[in-house]
Formats: sequence, C-alpha cells, structure tokens
Amino acid sequence: MQERVNLGKAGPDLYQAMLALEGQLKPALAAAGIDKGFSHLLRLRASQINQCAFCVRMHTRDALAAGESQDRISVLPAWRETGYFSDLERAALELVESVTLVATDQVPDAVYERVAAVLSQDQIAAVAWLGVVINAWNRIAI
Repeated sequence: MQERVNLGKAGPDLYQAMLALEGQLKPALAAAGIDKGFSHLLRLRASQINQCAFCVRMHTRDALAAGESQDRISVLPAWRETGYFSDLERAALELVESVTLVATDQVPDAVYERVAAVLSQDQIAAVAWLGVVINAWNRIAI
C-alpha cells in the first residue's frame, strides 16, 4: 500500500486556515448556547457516520473530558431511541446528521422545519457550521 499524502504537511497554509475556522466556530457555539461537551457529541456523531476512526476516538475523549457521560456517548448512534437528550439536543443531532448526509437528501424541508421549531437562528447557524467543519476535518483525517 502506497503511503498517502499528509494534507497538513502538503498544504500547511490550508491546514492553518482550517484551524482558524475551528477557532471561530468555538465562540459561535458558545454564543448560541451549545454546550462544549455536547458540541463534541455532535462532532462525534458526524464522525461515526463518516467512519473517521481518528475523529471518533478524539471526540469521544474530548466529550468525556468536557463532562459528557459514558451513557450518552454509548447511545449516541441510537439517540432517537433514548431519553438521554433534550429537545434542543435532538434537533441539533438531527441537523448535524442531515448536513453530514447532504449528498443523500440535502437537508430536507421536513428536517429543517422540525429543527427550526426548536432551535434559534443562531443555534441553527452554529450547528450547521459545526457540521461543515467536522465533515471537512473527517475528510482531512480519512
């Protein structure tokens, strides 16, 4: 198997731009009232869908370090079937999944309507941007 190009080393300026985007995302999430620990669960869920082992491991550890419970992490792939998540969190999870699966069905109107009934515009924007950023990171890592 041929060794793959390390995108961070091959394009350090582009990698630094990704780090800067990530740096801008964190205060946007905080301003929108998205808890730091939960933001790692959102990143983890997208990474699970994308099968990015590096990011799954990293965001599991980050979520635990930020105070998320092992139970919430364990049931994350089946979040719809549990009572572990608030309405806000469920809406955010649905949105980040839809952004992650955009090639399958875009972000369907029905999803957006459910999300908009629970999340503010600032929260929708912050979660959508989180989806964009983690999906980019997943592709860099994979």
